Amino acid sequence: MAEYYGRGIGMRPGTLRQILLITDGCSNQGQDPAAMAALAREQGITVNVIGVMEEDVIDDQGLKEIEAIAISGGGVSQVVYSTQLSQTVQMVTRKAMTQTIQGVVNKELQQILGSSKSMEDLPPDKRGEVMEVVDDLGETSKLEVLVLVDTSASMKHKLPTVKDSLLDLSLSLNARMGDNQFSVFVFPGKKNDVEKLLDWTPKLESLTKIFPKLTTGGITPTGPAIQEALSYFNKNRSLRGLLSHDEQYFEESM
Repeated sequence: MAEYYGRGIGMRPGTLRQILLITDGCSNQGQDPAAMAALAREQGITVNVIGVMEEDVIDDQGLKEIEAIAISGGGVSQVVYSTQLSQTVQMVTRKAMTQTIQGVVNKELQQILGSSKSMEDLPPDKRGEVMEVVDDLGETSKLEVLVLVDTSASMKHKLPTVKDSLLDLSLSLNARMGDNQFSVFVFPGKKNDVEKLLDWTPKLESLTKIFPKLTTGGITPTGPAIQEALSYFNKNRSLRGLLSHDEQYFEESM
């Protein structure tokens, strides 16, 4: 969910917050990842999932979990072979942005037109105007994407593709007018279930140096990884609020 200010066509975008989970297997330790995704949704953070599969392996349990996490997190899920990953990462991120904005716009319309109305109930010309607003907000909203990368043993040969895909995502989204912030966590980490690989940054180029050093193996603590991502979002939000308060105090003291 996003934060918005104002009403109707003149509304000004807040921040779109997303978790992008890239995994190829079933979670096997810690909290239920779908429950953690639902908690994220309650806090205004969309959870999107990309399942990276082998060409000849169909894991029904894994597929069900991927879909359940995305549904609980109000996001988008997609299962791909690693060769298709690059375009999928961009598609899922943008689709989730549009989906989130459409949801907010629909709520605004319901407040204006009545609880039973939505975008689909508008006349074609008005619907076109609203979709223009959705597209515009998608280009101008501030976007925060926290990427969670599964580094369990079966992901070893897929990590170079993941790295390239995230670099492509960074290049694609930095063409937007709105500000972008990315952060990357991996699970399992060397010492803990989850490890921060990259702090908030507008560009993902530094992954080039970090990714080759990653070790793979061990458990798949997907639930704890989503929980850690939530904590990190909340810390970032608290820090921004503190800085904003300090800036306001400084201005009032002048």
